[in-house]
Amino acid sequence: MLYALSFQLWIALCIGTNSSAWLGTAALVTNMRNFPLSRGTVAGLIKGYVAVSAAVYTETFNGMLQNSPANLLLLLALGIPTACIVVMYFVRPCTPSLDEDNATEHSHFVFTQISSVVLGVYLMVATILGDTLKLSATITYLLFGIMIVLLLSPLAIPIKMTLYPSKPKGEKASTIVPSYSTDSLSGADQENSEPLLRGSSRTLLNGTNDSDEATDVDLLLAEGEGAVNLKKRRGPRRGDDFTFGEALVKADFWLLFIVYFCGVGTGVTALNNLAQIGIAAGANDTTILLCLFGFCNFVGRILGGSVSEYFVRSRMLPRPFWMMCTQVIMVVTFLLFATGLHSLIYVSTTLLGICYGVQFAVMIPTVSELFGLKDFGLMYNFMLLVNPLGAFFFSALLAGYIYDKEAAKQHPGVLEASNCFGPDCFRVTFYVCAMVCCCGILVSVFFIARIKPVYQMLYASGSFRHPRHHQLLH
Repeated sequence: MLYALSFQLWIALCIGTNSSAWLGTAALVTNMRNFPLSRGTVAGLIKGYVAVSAAVYTETFNGMLQNSPANLLLLLALGIPTACIVVMYFVRPCTPSLDEDNATEHSHFVFTQISSVVLGVYLMVATILGDTLKLSATITYLLFGIMIVLLLSPLAIPIKMTLYPSKPKGEKASTIVPSYSTDSLSGADQENSEPLLRGSSRTLLNGTNDSDEATDVDLLLAEGEGAVNLKKRRGPRRGDDFTFGEALVKADFWLLFIVYFCGVGTGVTALNNLAQIGIAAGANDTTILLCLFGFCNFVGRILGGSVSEYFVRSRMLPRPFWMMCTQVIMVVTFLLFATGLHSLIYVSTTLLGICYGVQFAVMIPTVSELFGLKDFGLMYNFMLLVNPLGAFFFSALLAGYIYDKEAAKQHPGVLEASNCFGPDCFRVTFYVCAMVCCCGILVSVFFIARIKPVYQMLYASGSFRHPRHHQLLH
């Protein structure tokens, strides 16, 4: 009987986690393609709402479901599919705006970011109040109602656009953005790049007689055809649309995977053991720690997307630079955790939550910029493998083994699992995590140096431009 129940639970978890992955991928891929000029902002917002989803369900469980596990399961089984069916029509590709100075779109993103931050702050306060105080049913329902209003506040944007549609601007003179090869700027592959125009472009620009022009056009077409054939033989270049198989054989793909693994793989170790870490450090209520980490994780995702978007446009700074910076902070954070001091546990949790969130928000647009959006969903989900891999190596094998060993020392002769107290419970684990982050920093430096020319090409005008497509800008 127990085996049958365990098997049913395993099936339910498989279905639930896979459905969650499908939903997240559909929303993320669609919006990345719909807003290609705001990739960091989009990634930060979507992943930010994922970070606060646990707090939303907690408030729903307390406010509307009356702490009933049966009602919660019913909501997940019927309510979520119903909501997905209702809104799935709106999660669809649309014609993206290529106007890099679109003030309306920018203001909409700012409004969504502000409303999401207000929601995150509200959820943290409401969760702490609900955990520390005995609230009446009326107050609980009121808190739940406010949460719903904040959660649905971004709907004000499509409502406003429907009721007050913006008038189309007058057409301006358009300019053609020339196509560049990313590898012509990327060091090792410079010998592979061949300029398409050569001397013929100068002849065409200077102006000649009809016979010379015809000769130059023929030469230009011949060189262009040769370049296309060369492209087919050598495959896409960084910044082009890669297939998943083509990306797998690129060094940059695996360098990003390693950097992401060093940051998120170690961060998830602290997240999975945060309650035990708090107990070992003497924290009386680990719910506050979990709530603090969730909120800071949310803030890190919003900030990571927005800050990287700003600097990549203004300074052409590669987004992985922020992964490197946060991993430097994570090294310090893990050393603070290793002290086991109760006075530092909340500071450490705050820093780790922010850094953990930044890793997510930066990795997503980086994948799309280096390898395109053709197989972006597959590449993005492959990168997410670092989460279970980190949990297995650093949490289950390392942290779990050391924790149980120290607990056995503190409770000799006790066969059942016991809590461990003191800094020795996780000290070695945090030292290992700090060393892994140091390795991630070194790899990040090398990775940033490799892709810096790519970002200089992609954002030379202050806005993303696909290296292969001729875009018409106002």
